[in-house]
Amino acid sequence: MDAITYWLPVVWAAVLATAVIMYVVLDGFDLGIGILFPTGASEDERDLMMNSIAPFWDGNETWLVLGGGGLWIAFPKAFAIIMPALYFPITIMLLALVFRGVAFEFRFVSKPNHKAWDLAFWLGSTVAAFAQGVVLGALIQGIPLTGDGQYAGGVFDWLTLFSLACGAGVVAGYALLGAGWLMMKTEGDVAERARRQAPVLLGTVIGFVALVSLWTPLGFERIAARWFAAETLVYLWPVPLATAGLAYACWRGIQRGSDGTPFAATIGLFLLSYLGLAISTFPFLVPPANGGAGLTIWQTSAAPESQIFVLIGVLILLPLILGYTVLVYWTFRGKVRPGEGYH
Repeated sequence: MDAITYWLPVVWAAVLATAVIMYVVLDGFDLGIGILFPTGASEDERDLMMNSIAPFWDGNETWLVLGGGGLWIAFPKAFAIIMPALYFPITIMLLALVFRGVAFEFRFVSKPNHKAWDLAFWLGSTVAAFAQGVVLGALIQGIPLTGDGQYAGGVFDWLTLFSLACGAGVVAGYALLGAGWLMMKTEGDVAERARRQAPVLLGTVIGFVALVSLWTPLGFERIAARWFAAETLVYLWPVPLATAGLAYACWRGIQRGSDGTPFAATIGLFLLSYLGLAISTFPFLVPPANGGAGLTIWQTSAAPESQIFVLIGVLILLPLILGYTVLVYWTFRGKVRPGEGYH
């Protein structure tokens, strides 16, 4: 394997990893607003919750397009395996995101008869978050393959207690991100309610993190071998320690009435959880089911010529996406107060 053949898949894996974590963090908090939406005590409060994410929510989903498109172009064999294995939850996720987006736009134009769109916004956000967690869990537990590298499972192989637990954990995590966002971006009753909800959500998230952290090495031999091997344990022990530190920082920020600390600490928890999952699976892009074989980023990559051609476009567009993302968040910085909104 020459240097180009080796490093191109690594570069593309880094691009996909960046797209995924940017999507999870950025779209995670506005999905979290949707999950918390029914807790708004009045129409004005729910208006404020939606207005706090109005300038951002659709741009946040750009990263999902980059992640899915990049997987299809750079790693077509992995795409051809993952899609039939996870077709059902991925389809449900995409439909829920469409449903949620339509509800977001129609809710304001259909006032005062918008209760159905309130329900659609909550349901679309919650189902999309849950489906994303199920997809994550199904990937962690592995995908069975035939001897020639084709998907060997059934339509509902993704449906396990582990994947459902991951789905519930992502819903809780996004809700915590949403609560952190409301504390940071709003005032009054909405922010105070989010501050009361946050400790319960934080405890729930830590519970799911602990559950998955124990379940994965106990249930999947390849993950236990990665984390508890003598040569790697010495380097990996700071990850759970840093996770505990961030959880404490989040809790202290909530208790002290800080606006930004809980949100920043929650983002840190997501980043460390993401790092832990990457450590558990890399370099597999199609993780092996227990007792089977998986496929690495090199085994599933497209021809180097194809990867180079598309990478040129990505290197041009990625800074532009990052630039307008920073510009939007800077332009609409500060708190959204009751009665204010973006139109």
